[in-house]
Amino acid sequence: MATIKEVAELAGVTPTTVSNVLRGRGRVGTETRQRVLDAVEAKGYRPNLNARALVERRAPTLALMLGCITNPFYPEFTLQANNAARRHGRFLLVCNTDYEPDGGTGFLADVAGSLSDGILVANNGDLRIEELQAIQATGTPVVISIWEFADEPPGVPCVAFDSHKAGSIATEHLLELGHRRIGALIGSAKNGIHGGRYEGFRDALRLQKVKHVQADARFVTDTYQGGFDSATDLLSARPDLTALFISNDLMALGALNAVAALGLRVPEDVSIVSITNIEMASQSRPALTTVAIPTAEMAEQGVELLIRLGSGVRGVPNMIRTSDPVLIRRASTAPAKQSTQP
Repeated sequence: MATIKEVAELAGVTPTTVSNVLRGRGRVGTETRQRVLDAVEAKGYRPNLNARALVERRAPTLALMLGCITNPFYPEFTLQANNAARRHGRFLLVCNTDYEPDGGTGFLADVAGSLSDGILVANNGDLRIEELQAIQATGTPVVISIWEFADEPPGVPCVAFDSHKAGSIATEHLLELGHRRIGALIGSAKNGIHGGRYEGFRDALRLQKVKHVQADARFVTDTYQGGFDSATDLLSARPDLTALFISNDLMALGALNAVAALGLRVPEDVSIVSITNIEMASQSRPALTTVAIPTAEMAEQGVELLIRLGSGVRGVPNMIRTSDPVLIRRASTAPAKQSTQP
């Protein structure tokens, strides 16, 4: 295997110049840069990442903690985080905790500082803030991404979006279509990770003086099956409902099939609006009306924040707020039938 010294000799430069070219650092002339790249290709040189980590006293990777990689939201988030990491010359180490009882913090404690130079936590609602703070205290930056409570900082650097506003936007859309009997399927406990989305739903109804009772809501596991089962249960118990507010697209996909299984149609009999805007939301039949959260922005800003924290930059904010959620209107919502109005 070729060494950086051999590349430097062929290009007629110093090993430092070769390193600067490969890492995009320093001031290197266009002609010199091309000469180095030609020498790298001719020698088939590949950087020794382990050696680089020893010299710089930091790992070339960032760790991303996910709750469950099979949830279609997380691969989309991971793709954006990986792209951002690569732009900074880092590699992304994906840690799929599969909802481990300790929230995966035990696993992350092992990779912090040795395999990883920073940890990005994709919040799945099972955070142990004290343990994340303990990892951070060892010198490894920790950033929580997908923080849903923008007015309640978690005590660890985070990227937050306005989940309350996402819930309000979705509900206002249904109200504008004339719906007044609206059920809710929430992918967490009432005070859990989707609690802000549910509060936005309730506040939007309250502003329009539309009554909402606990019997019209279900709090379930944030999965396709959770959406199917809870929609079946709620619509069977409350057949007068004309619309469903669902806190996540994956659950909404399950609800679409539940409505069909009950012999009903979307949106003719039941309108469905959800939150997230995963790719599958546009591919379902009918395509889902949903409130898009800034997934790419959260991933990219989380990586940026990690890099800045790891570089010792001063004045780094403890919370970065993303742009607002946006309604994506598709085919799963329609005006309420006049005969069903109170």
